Amino acid sequence: MRPLHLLIGVAISLGLNACAIYTPQVDLTKAAPQQWYAPLPHNGTLTNLSQWWDQLGDPLLVRLIASAQNASPTLAAARTRIEQAHVTRVSTGAALLPSLDASLSTTKSSAQPPFMPENTVLYGGLKSSWEIDLFGANRASRDSAQARLEGAQAGWHEARVAVAAEVANSYYSLRACEELLRITRLDALSRTETARLSALSAKAGFVAPASAALAGASAAEGNGRVTQQQAQCDLNIKALVALSALSEPELRQQLNQMPAHFPSAARISIASIPAQVLTQRPDVFNAERELVAASFDVGGAQAQRYPHLNLSGAIGATRFSAGSVTTDLSTWSIGPLALTVPLFDGGKSNANLQAARVRYEEAVIKYQSTVRNAVREVEQALVNLQSTGARGEYVIQAVEGFRTSLGGTESLYQNGLASLYDLEESRRTRLAAELAVVSLQQERIAAWISLYRAAGGGWDVTQAVMAPVIPESEPIIAPAPFWKKWIDKIL
Repeated sequence: MRPLHLLIGVAISLGLNACAIYTPQVDLTKAAPQQWYAPLPHNGTLTNLSQWWDQLGDPLLVRLIASAQNASPTLAAARTRIEQAHVTRVSTGAALLPSLDASLSTTKSSAQPPFMPENTVLYGGLKSSWEIDLFGANRASRDSAQARLEGAQAGWHEARVAVAAEVANSYYSLRACEELLRITRLDALSRTETARLSALSAKAGFVAPASAALAGASAAEGNGRVTQQQAQCDLNIKALVALSALSEPELRQQLNQMPAHFPSAARISIASIPAQVLTQRPDVFNAERELVAASFDVGGAQAQRYPHLNLSGAIGATRFSAGSVTTDLSTWSIGPLALTVPLFDGGKSNANLQAARVRYEEAVIKYQSTVRNAVREVEQALVNLQSTGARGEYVIQAVEGFRTSLGGTESLYQNGLASLYDLEESRRTRLAAELAVVSLQQERIAAWISLYRAAGGGWDVTQAVMAPVIPESEPIIAPAPFWKKWIDKIL
């Protein structure tokens, strides 16, 4: 027993020393500011982000988003990455368990009589081996794989939010285009009527031919704008067909059944502390999980430089038949208990450790950059919302004033007190103001969609399995009481 005691003593000494191995540390809160510097819409009124699309009051949009998510190659790729990460997690977790193999064999032989009669040997047995994870290398690999699995799941949510935002932007771009088309058609009809009346007046000699030509040119310009706007709407429909995977006739039918409208400003909860919002972002959570995984990789690479302890065993049964004699035998063995101590590998293990540390530092930089980018996106969305909200009142006042001005100019023109040039200038100004109203509505809903995406969409991070974010002075190696319990079992 003296060699066994010596072997166990060496393992205990190295194991207790390994308990001093800790993961690298980093302050993960430095990247986020303490408050938002952009104004909050509606003073941060609370709502549920996961129900955000439903509260817009457009069931067609909800159906299009669901259809697009089902057909999205981005989501399919994200699901594939989840499966790959799950397989890796299962594989690394299996390394902590003993392996068990079964074998069955039969042999028939004979020798020239009278030396040995024909004989048959049947053997069946089980063989087991186990690498005892003294220094936590396998546990580090398992925990690293688990962190990356959680990150891959967050990546799926990120893709889902991105697809929803893309579909919503495309959908409201189409609705805005339809409204612009309606306005340009009304304008073209007005110009065409003016051109008709001007042509009749020119024939009767009441107006100069130049005025009739100007009215005709204005009508042609209006009809050309209608054709251009119609083409833009058709392009938007085809883009939405590609996103939603619906056929164009089906999509057009559903669009015709649902009248175009812009929703009122949806209310999103934006907390005063950025961390409360950033935890909803899948990309931030994914970067944090990658940072944790890189930390475990460092611990695993460090543990690979220490000795490895392997235990094996076997049990089997043999039946030997020779002539009329049959003999049954059973065998079992425990061992060897082998301790492998790395002595020289040409610097390979040290290089692996340095590479793991470099990857960890890269993960730290990426995490901090992701947080800063998340803050930037939220701040920009808030600024856009503030801007569109402030401009809305002025745009409405402008369009009302220009409409009144156009009505007055038309009255003066009909009474011969204003020229056709004055009428066309007033009409162009009114048209630009009305188009600006629609553009502002589209810009505002786009800002809300950007804020929805910047705030993490409808993803609730509390539903994921959260591992600790590299707590200070927490070792990845098992604590000392483990060794006493393990030694008591062996001795």
